[in-house]
Amino acid sequence: MKYLGQITLLVGLVLLFSLSSCSNKRTSKEKGYGSMKPIKREFRGAWLPTIYRKDYAPLSRNEAKALLRKRIALLHNIGCNAVLFQVRAEGDAWYQSSYEPWSRFLVGREGISQDPGWDPLAFVIEECHLKGMEVHAWINPYRGSSDVNIKLAPEHLARKHPEWFVRYNNQLILDPGRPQGRKHICSVVKDLIQRYDVDALHLDDYFYPYPVSGEEFGDDETFKRYGISVGYTADAKDKWRRNNINLLIHDIKRTLLQTKPWVRLGISPFGIYRNRSNDRGGSATAGLQAYDDLHADVLHWVREGWVDYIAPQVYWNIGTKVADYEVLTQWWSQQVADKTQLYIGQDIRRTMTAEQLDKKLILSRTLARGNIWWPGDELLRNHLGISENLKRSYYRTKALLPEYKDPTGRAQAPEPIHKVWEDSNEDGHMLMWEDLHLPDDPSTPFYYAIYAFADGEKVDYRRPNGLVAITTNPYYKLPRVDGRTQYTFLVTAINRFWQESKPFKLKVFI
Repeated sequence: MKYLGQITLLVGLVLLFSLSSCSNKRTSKEKGYGSMKPIKREFRGAWLPTIYRKDYAPLSRNEAKALLRKRIALLHNIGCNAVLFQVRAEGDAWYQSSYEPWSRFLVGREGISQDPGWDPLAFVIEECHLKGMEVHAWINPYRGSSDVNIKLAPEHLARKHPEWFVRYNNQLILDPGRPQGRKHICSVVKDLIQRYDVDALHLDDYFYPYPVSGEEFGDDETFKRYGISVGYTADAKDKWRRNNINLLIHDIKRTLLQTKPWVRLGISPFGIYRNRSNDRGGSATAGLQAYDDLHADVLHWVREGWVDYIAPQVYWNIGTKVADYEVLTQWWSQQVADKTQLYIGQDIRRTMTAEQLDKKLILSRTLARGNIWWPGDELLRNHLGISENLKRSYYRTKALLPEYKDPTGRAQAPEPIHKVWEDSNEDGHMLMWEDLHLPDDPSTPFYYAIYAFADGEKVDYRRPNGLVAITTNPYYKLPRVDGRTQYTFLVTAINRFWQESKPFKLKVFI
């Protein structure tokens, strides 16, 4: 726990300055401008939602495991290297929670699981990490119920403290103005990351609810108690609301830093921050605005260094009049360069229907560090051939995730692996090495990358074409050719910040 002790002393200072990740700027060699040239590092995520999904509840533990294993394997086979798994959609849980009931979409009705040994999040983490994929635990902080008519479990927060919730658009929303609610969310976050080896905590675009015509969000009493009483004027309610969300993001980031500082905070806001008609610095768009309508001041979080990545949901197409994909992607890149990592949230159906996949990915590769696909279900279904297209072109080689900075600035790339040896056993012809991972030290090896080069090929681990596997296992099963073909294998160690060691080199006949 030495690392955690060091970081706790720095939390106060770190929150005052930017925890900036690697720059979004790319060298001319990396850009490629329109090419499908393989690249070494790229975030390739997929949102895997659980809300409104009815396919899990009827299944036994083994059946649900088989379904999740198949889905993760399909995403990995396409080329994805991160799964954003929805674990808290409406004040519930897809994991063993100390604070909230099991999700009705997992167990059929909200509350006690019929199989207390079944833990989907733990299973997803194990499956993904073995394949070299990250798991981002995706939570919705404020939605208490997507339907006010659904019977809630006795342990649900809205049953314990109904006065903390607002009924709006047939939903129960935890009032962001109540400090008790913010404290509860941070307790949930701490409990989650203490007990699960997730790589990041992920929030989507639901802060204050999307406005409904003719319906006001009923937080007047909260505003009087927690806004006006501390100096906000009656006409400053929007400012107070934005501050409530700011406090939540600040407190969640502080919770992560104090608990497991290598766990990142990522947010996927609504794709328009502000329109230029309302803010000279806004985008040339004319749609709903995250800042004004959802009270999400995303750029403030970026400037303060509270987020490790943002993935704006740029779900429109190139040429859409009120919200052009190209305009928005360029705008977000200009705003967050050198401050945090930028990934682009991509809408699969709209993109494929408009036949704009290539154009959009050319732009995102130039302006961002990766993409997240909405929804992951459509990748699994290969909607209009998207999965085949990605696997054949942009994702035809594997990719490491972008490197990001240790908040203390102390972590360095791991030392090279000292020895790799061949072994033949009941599992086959193997490469093996010592596992140097220490659970409480994120600077030690966590993943291992294996590169393979045929005889006569240039051997260089910086070449993405040679990357054949990423895994947490300290071994790699060699493919079988004819036993007389020589390959050069390189093995590197990668820590939780995706810093990579120099390679160990070994020639092998396979």
